[in-house]
Amino acid sequence: PASPSDQRRHLRFDKVFPVRLESILFGEMDCVARNVSAGGIFLETRDPLPLGARVRITFLTPDESSEIVAVGEVKNHYFINYAVDGQSRSVAGMAVRFASFELDGERHLRACLDRFRVVH
Repeated sequence: PASPSDQRRHLRFDKVFPVRLESILFGEMDCVARNVSAGGIFLETRDPLPLGARVRITFLTPDESSEIVAVGEVKNHYFINYAVDGQSRSVAGMAVRFASFELDGERHLRACLDRFRVVH
């Protein structure tokens, strides 16, 4: 298993943006990305796909300069409860680790992340 420092070794961009997810076994769905790095993406969705599910993800870079198509695997599920102004809220989602990119997707994503230089 990766250590927490290994899991955060990539530059990460925190911005909410739409993502199209496709799975041969589970069909297509629209999700909301909460953050993206060169290594993976967190997708907010009410019904996360099973751990290990292979997916194809299509999205625009955070600055909307390029379309990225990545293939990855669902690695973790998250169910987060929090409060806003005294009201209980929750978010469910899944972390997807990128395995490969189509066309120049990885280069475009890395270039965009380098421009923003957001490190967590």
